Amino acid sequence: MPPTFSGRRIAAGVLTAAVLVPLAACGSDGGSEDGASGAPDTRLTVLAAASLTDVFATAGAAYEKEHPGTNVTFSFAGSQELAAQVEQGAPADALVTADTKTMAGLESETGTPTVIAKNRLVIATGEGNPEGIKGLADLTDSRLKVVLAAPEVPVGRYSKQILDAQKLTVKPVSQETDVRAVLSKVALGEADAGLVYRTDAASDVDRVDAVDIPDGQNAVASYPAATLRQSENAEAATAFVRWLGGPEAQKILQDAGFQKP
Repeated sequence: MPPTFSGRRIAAGVLTAAVLVPLAACGSDGGSEDGASGAPDTRLTVLAAASLTDVFATAGAAYEKEHPGTNVTFSFAGSQELAAQVEQGAPADALVTADTKTMAGLESETGTPTVIAKNRLVIATGEGNPEGIKGLADLTDSRLKVVLAAPEVPVGRYSKQILDAQKLTVKPVSQETDVRAVLSKVALGEADAGLVYRTDAASDVDRVDAVDIPDGQNAVASYPAATLRQSENAEAATAFVRWLGGPEAQKILQDAGFQKP
């Protein structure tokens, strides 16, 4: 079956501020004032890589508890989609991508980035690994339905990197726009296997098993965070990015399976 790229029809022009809809929000509904100071609440919008969906829900709640009067809203997508949103002027305060390359391409739009976490890839299979997949070489079996992220997506680029290094040719049945879409295909039984981040596989242990990839065959994903120059809350955005590198956020990230930066 020829591969399909489900995000190929998404033009950059569509990814404007009009389509920036927060997918997860921490904090109360808008308009309220801080009862102690009388100052309006500070509202931060953070664009974040899809693989951070679960851990940032925890981190956002912790940050709000530590910073009363600050509400953090996250919008999750593939890093390449987030970059397009930034370039289109979507209203946001900070950005966290799943690779340094995407962040480097936005140098004129961001402050100085800092890496807050690292990650590695695993082979995601259905619960119980029914196909008995043991390593990367097994993904070349034409009888398997393998799904990957598109090469424009950080996890897709990492996947291509490690497969090319082993001189393996894998023909995916689909190429997805972010890592969560790959995970979902495997979890729903629409694919036998896919390459995802270790933390994503760990987020759905009831439906997905993870086959480790040896370090010598693996790739390390780095997650840089930066403020956005277009932010109207520059001071608060800087404080949030700095907090992500601090001990409380680092514990949350590492408890979720992310590696130290």
